[in-house]
Amino acid sequence: MKTIKVVAAVIKSTNKDNTPIIFATQRGYGDLKGGWEFPGGKVELGETPQEALKREIMEELDTEISVHDLIDTIEYDYPTFHLSMNCFWCEIIKGDLTLKEHEAAKWLTKSELNSVKWLPADITLIDKIAKDL
Repeated sequence: MKTIKVVAAVIKSTNKDNTPIIFATQRGYGDLKGGWEFPGGKVELGETPQEALKREIMEELDTEISVHDLIDTIEYDYPTFHLSMNCFWCEIIKGDLTLKEHEAAKWLTKSELNSVKWLPADITLIDKIAKDL
C-alpha cells in the first residue's frame, strides 16, 4: 500500500471571550470531499514538515503561520493508501484565512470539537487537542 506523508495545522486562537478556539476546514475536492479536517497537505521532496506546513497554509488559505510543537503523528489506513500525518500546533502571523480549496471553515471551541464530521484520520486527534485547550 502506498504511503502518503502529509502535515496538518491545528491553528489555535482565542475568541472575543478569550476562549481557546481551533480552526477546522471542510474538504472541497477528491474522494473525501465534504469531510472536516485540519488544513495542510503533502510534504514535498527536500522539505521539512514545518516548511511544508507553512507553504501549504499559504497556498490554501493565503495566510502566514508559525509552526510550534508536534501534537502527534497519525498513522491511518484508508482503503487505497496509508496516511502518515504530522500534526502541529500553529498560530497566525499574518492573513485572514481565505478559503481557496475548501468548501467551508469554522472556529471551534473545546465543546464544539465534535460538532463537525471529521475525516477518519483527523478525528483520532480530537481527544489530544481537547486536553490541551
